[in-house]
Amino acid sequence: MSTYGLGSVFRAASIVVIGASPRERSVGRVVLRNLRQAGFDGRLGLVNPRHRSVDGMPSVARIADLGWAPELAVITAPARLVPRIAAEAAAAGTRAAIVVSAGLGDGPGSFAAQLQAVARPAGLRIVGPNCMGVMAPHLRLNASVAAHAAAPGDLALLSQSGAIAAGMVEWARARSVGFSAVATLGDGLDVDFGDLLDYFAFDRGTRAILLYVEAIGDARKFMSAARAAARAKPVVVVKAGRHARALDPATHVAALAAPDAVYGAAFRRAGLLRVQSLEELFAAAETLRHLRATPGRRLAILGNGGGVGALALDRLLDLEGTPATLSGATMERLQAALPATWSHGNPVDITGDADGARYSAAIDALLADPDNDALLLVNAPTALSSSGEAARAVAASLARRPPAASGKPVLGVWLGGEPAALDVLDAAGVPTYATEADAVRGFMYLVRHREAQLALMETPPSLPEDFAVDAAGAREVVAGAMAAGREWLGPAEVARLLEAYAIPFTPLQVAAGPDEAVAAAAPLLEAGQAVAVKVLSPDIVHKSDVDGVRLNLVGERDVREAADSILQRAREARPGARIDGLIVQPMIRRPKARELILGIADDPAFGPVVVFGRGGTAVELIDDKALALPPLDLRLAHELIGRTRVSRILKAYRDVPAADERAVALVLVKLAQLAADIPALRELDINPLLADRDGVIAVDARVRIAPSQPLHKGPGHPRFAVRPYPSEWERELTLADGKRALVRPVRPEDDAMFRRFFEHVSSEDLRLRFFNAVRHFSHEFIARLTQLDYARAIALAMIDPGSGEMLGAVRLVADADYDRGEYGILVRSDLKGQGIGWRLMRIMIEYAHWLELRVVEGQVLRENSTMIEMCRQLGFRIEADPEDATLVNVVLPVAGS
Repeated sequence: MSTYGLGSVFRAASIVVIGASPRERSVGRVVLRNLRQAGFDGRLGLVNPRHRSVDGMPSVARIADLGWAPELAVITAPARLVPRIAAEAAAAGTRAAIVVSAGLGDGPGSFAAQLQAVARPAGLRIVGPNCMGVMAPHLRLNASVAAHAAAPGDLALLSQSGAIAAGMVEWARARSVGFSAVATLGDGLDVDFGDLLDYFAFDRGTRAILLYVEAIGDARKFMSAARAAARAKPVVVVKAGRHARALDPATHVAALAAPDAVYGAAFRRAGLLRVQSLEELFAAAETLRHLRATPGRRLAILGNGGGVGALALDRLLDLEGTPATLSGATMERLQAALPATWSHGNPVDITGDADGARYSAAIDALLADPDNDALLLVNAPTALSSSGEAARAVAASLARRPPAASGKPVLGVWLGGEPAALDVLDAAGVPTYATEADAVRGFMYLVRHREAQLALMETPPSLPEDFAVDAAGAREVVAGAMAAGREWLGPAEVARLLEAYAIPFTPLQVAAGPDEAVAAAAPLLEAGQAVAVKVLSPDIVHKSDVDGVRLNLVGERDVREAADSILQRAREARPGARIDGLIVQPMIRRPKARELILGIADDPAFGPVVVFGRGGTAVELIDDKALALPPLDLRLAHELIGRTRVSRILKAYRDVPAADERAVALVLVKLAQLAADIPALRELDINPLLADRDGVIAVDARVRIAPSQPLHKGPGHPRFAVRPYPSEWERELTLADGKRALVRPVRPEDDAMFRRFFEHVSSEDLRLRFFNAVRHFSHEFIARLTQLDYARAIALAMIDPGSGEMLGAVRLVADADYDRGEYGILVRSDLKGQGIGWRLMRIMIEYAHWLELRVVEGQVLRENSTMIEMCRQLGFRIEADPEDATLVNVVLPVAGS
């Protein structure tokens, strides 16, 4: 239900606590006490049929006896009573409930199922059950069982664990860190991370969001909300269970796709900043509390001693940061201001007797230097200088810094932690750290957040012309195997599947026994080629486990002996396995090729995952891999490759030419497309894929299939956490003037097309569309129009097929439950009156039916009579906006129409 009703949780005007008793350890009594101590100034009621008052506050027997409708209910009663209480609250007009009570169970017939059955039809939002509660410090709302209330601030903390949230509140109190909200999900029966991310992404009082995650339920909803939130503000996440293993992996890629690695891939794709511990989450919070972002990874280090600066430089290099160089102008300024014994490089050591004036001169020079992106300032207490004076010098320099340097982050390490100096730095907006390692790590948080933002905003290249697939042929192969009731494709079927996606594969022949193997190898041997013989068994996934592979066979006798030995060893090692025969292949002689592994694994939460890494028989021991959620384009594929150690040896070294990395990336893109085209694909393992300067070739591959089980709500691919490009909505049509036009979903590479389109839209039409004047079309502005999350948004562009110019576009954004959608539309100003807007609106309404939305709605300026009349003709209701007289709301019922 997305953000519906969440305002009644975090901005409640009236609250009722249900279940508080005079007993000292009563959960309800703690909640009541916390609400009163926090100073909640809304209406507060208490329900408990067994007690007339609790702590001097009168109690009534039922919610109906209050005489007023509480906006929020906090339920602490026994589990068996919770469904009935929720039904009474909904009947009384309550919009949301926080269920602190535990023990509601799960599954059909449980109290949790009963609670859901009464709450959802009534539109009653449920936080919990089994949660610590919620805090909204700016509103003095503490509806929780935490030991202390959180201080007001601008960090939103969202946690599945109440204990973690309570601990973070205690940490924050000791460091004067405040929160815009603290919310615990507990069992997450209704309100989940997706809902809360949607809510706080647009909460003006929240500058950054902190997540503690144990498991994600609705992965597509989470990814959609997380990507939207990460575009708006920093989102930092820590996840428990990092060492969980994949359950019963059948292939190498499945073993490599451990649950935590999949979560890491999901967080990366969503643009979240992942940290590994609560300590790091606290450190990230401290950094984000002060600093917005950094334009790059070049760090300048300034201090009054060489040792700490050198350690900071080492840590920077450990974390793959970049030491800043000092420009010529900066060197001249420092040379003139510093003693001759300064370090003459980065780190800038201004020596142990540095006073405030020396700090100021060095800081001013570094702030003005365009060759660095951020400053780390270090102060070590000495008898020759004052830490407080140095801090005041920092504050003064920052107060007078030029506008060009106003966004440059400055971090501090004041060893010794003199309170007065730290207060000065805090007031100046400089986060301080206990050690240089902590400070460098804080800087890298900013770097990684900025890079995640850029990745979300980048315009990927269009797919290459040599991207050719035969999806129908591949589906035919899989359908045949499924009709036969098989879980694994046979070798010939695997070859046909890869051939359908133009993935080079070593030719193979299937032999029933040694005689057939010799016959199959004969032509290759006569041509001077060595051959490989392998066991063929649907029950033996890893052939090397049973000594089932023989390589470099150069004679018929060798082939026969190898075939006999392979079959004998396989039967001895796996007496129950089905042995279907042998595979005979030519040996691929590529002495300078790199062995890689590529494939698709299937995660129970996130669905298909693309895996890339170092190949070979020891692939799991080497564990050099990276994962990504499909779909992929070439940019994402190259980025995936770059996150592995094996990527380094894909480059040229010594006498080995560089491998064709683009060919490897293209195979990854094709595998992602294969997973998109065939939802029945469960695992695909290519190991090894040989890559050298001449291209790539797959030597061995395994493919497992199974009937597709939907993981996500809504239409489209049933298993992708990130919905792929909806090509089924491409169509051609004829306009009123007889001209042909193409309508298709907007793609990320449409940046230039949109820019040209806006050149043909008048400033008045832009004002009517965006409700204010638009003068600058920044990359970020265009990216928000073209970088679509197809899980919840669609933009359909009408294009002249001859010129490639865009004629108009319509956009529809659905909520997370596919209940309501909001539309927007814009047509070129010089093409009005040609029916373009009408046709686009009709297709948008058709798409809303496909999504099974209940309602499509929008806001229109009252003066925009043309749009209002078109909406009226299309069946929209026209209603006055109760909050803005300049607007009207247009509402179209979709379901059943």
